[in-house]
Amino acid sequence: MDSFSGLESFVRAADHASFAKAGRELGISASAVGKNVARLEQQLGVRLFNRTTRHMRLTQEGALFHERCRRILDELDDARAMMQDAVAAPRGRLRVSLPTIGYRFLLPILPAFRERYPEIELDLDFNDRLVDVIAEGVDVAIRSGDLVDSQLVARRLGPFRFVLVASPAYLERHGVPQIPADLARHTCLRYKFVTGGKIEDWDLPGLPTQLPPGLLCNNMEAMLGAAVAGLGVAYMPDFLARDSLCRGELQRVLATHLVRQGQFSALWPSSRQLSPKVRAFVDFAGERMFREEVMAP
Repeated sequence: MDSFSGLESFVRAADHASFAKAGRELGISASAVGKNVARLEQQLGVRLFNRTTRHMRLTQEGALFHERCRRILDELDDARAMMQDAVAAPRGRLRVSLPTIGYRFLLPILPAFRERYPEIELDLDFNDRLVDVIAEGVDVAIRSGDLVDSQLVARRLGPFRFVLVASPAYLERHGVPQIPADLARHTCLRYKFVTGGKIEDWDLPGLPTQLPPGLLCNNMEAMLGAAVAGLGVAYMPDFLARDSLCRGELQRVLATHLVRQGQFSALWPSSRQLSPKVRAFVDFAGERMFREEVMAP
């Protein structure tokens, strides 16, 4: 391949599913985009698009190639950004992966981040699966727990506590547990990890060996809703329960018995120099996230 023109034309055309839109973004005609893509297909010996007069879609080979090419162009964007004047504002698309409940601690700080860095385009992916940061082209992942991948660098963002909560209506019907052993007589709402299906442990000294079966759920927001609806006692991060506690929809139980503290960190590939946009996001998150006081017992 003598230049990146074919590759850029292909990626933009795949992004927009349109030669015309790709051409407008690149500043060339739709015909020129089509010729660049056709030349690329000839060089590769594969068809990248299935095209009709009304639609164009990536072939299976085209989808795989697009994923790799997108990462290559992102690397080039990062390289260009790093070579800019030191006073230039960070810019470009930033892919951030967070747990599903991550919007609760990210969204409150986004207005200030956007005001400070208007040229950074955030691409947020909220999910609870174990994301392969390097293979999937993620710039930054925010995750809780220990760092286990030596190919990633971590920076701690802040701590949180776990709380046990139930609705006032549930506690009125079933009584308030006074010691962890009392949970043997309660309906327990348990979180099941998306990756692996492991059920999250409740870290309380004196907890019964077997908690009564209640509800298993692989989505923390749904478990919060179940607790508010009076379906049982739930174990969750304090920032997830905070609003419902303030509104009186939930009450804390066994607060003095809960000692476990979690930790969120920002992760990024160790093999890459920290780009201006990644550095800006990580520094800002470190300054602003989890700065509320942890709820008192």
